Amino acid sequence: MAKRRKINYKQAGVDVEKAEAFVQQIKRLVKATHRPGWLGNIGSFGGFFELPRGYKKPVLVSSSDGVGTKLKIAFSSGIHDTVGIDLVAMNVDDCVCSGAEPLFFLDYIATGKLEKKTLVEVVKGIARGCISAGCALIGGETAEMPDFYQEGEYDLSGFCLAVVEKDKIIDGSKTRLGDHIIGLASSGLHSNGFSLVRKLFSQKELKKRAKEFLVPTRIYTKAILSLLRTTDYACPPKPRRRREPRTTIKGIAHITGGSFIDKIPRIIPAGLSAEICKSSWPIAEIFHEMKSRSGLSPREMFRTFNMGIGMVLVVEPKKSQAITRYLQRKHKLKSWIIGEIVKGKREVLI
Repeated sequence: MAKRRKINYKQAGVDVEKAEAFVQQIKRLVKATHRPGWLGNIGSFGGFFELPRGYKKPVLVSSSDGVGTKLKIAFSSGIHDTVGIDLVAMNVDDCVCSGAEPLFFLDYIATGKLEKKTLVEVVKGIARGCISAGCALIGGETAEMPDFYQEGEYDLSGFCLAVVEKDKIIDGSKTRLGDHIIGLASSGLHSNGFSLVRKLFSQKELKKRAKEFLVPTRIYTKAILSLLRTTDYACPPKPRRRREPRTTIKGIAHITGGSFIDKIPRIIPAGLSAEICKSSWPIAEIFHEMKSRSGLSPREMFRTFNMGIGMVLVVEPKKSQAITRYLQRKHKLKSWIIGEIVKGKREVLI
């Protein structure tokens, strides 16, 4: 009978002690994200969060998403401190589309071999994203899986929980003919379309222009919530009053996968369409460059990339100008009236 060779978990590729050291190192980053309602400690079997007081009929809103193949550019360039922001943005900005306030965030990081320095940079980004969104990072999981990922690679996914008063949920059902569509400026490519981006540019180009491609996804949460809690956009926001009606903003769409063509119809009732005027905002050169390299039609460009617009609002026409001015004044966020609601078959007309 052959003698069985002794082997431990570390020799199999999983270093439990290094994982524990990593957890200890990121505690300070996690603590910086804490907000009222957080109860648990990192290292517990679960994260604890107390539902905010004052809600009469609270509804919980959740989102789960990842960063996608944008990570490949982070791997090749060695820049890891921005993709965590992307991870948070993809989740919290989905939740705020319903008018919900993000409460807490959880992350999942999977890698072949735990490289502490790299993953600390990733968590720095996650913490920065949570602070920008006003939510707490209450826990997560780091999985070391030898032979599953290539050396130097990892994957990210996240989960967000938010809350909104039941009678203040924004779902697009109040959208009416003639309502204006406001586009909020993106910070760049955000986190969608990178499978095509990596085909359009060589590895050398991707590495050389990595900082441009890795500009993190803009987090709109605080700006949107500020709008929802304000009744007079010409004046500083008043203290929040939960009984105030939210009628000015009818619908909110996060321009991610599927971009304009697939995302905006979600907030348009039957019998209506969204007419977008593509000359109403400045489209960055990177989008023109990718259109030239790919040969995509204008409609396919607007289905694949955000084209410089990361979030869309459907609003009352009489308030649209005031809202764009408010976003610039209060949040230094550029926005434009990019279209209006017209009769149609729940589609987007570019």
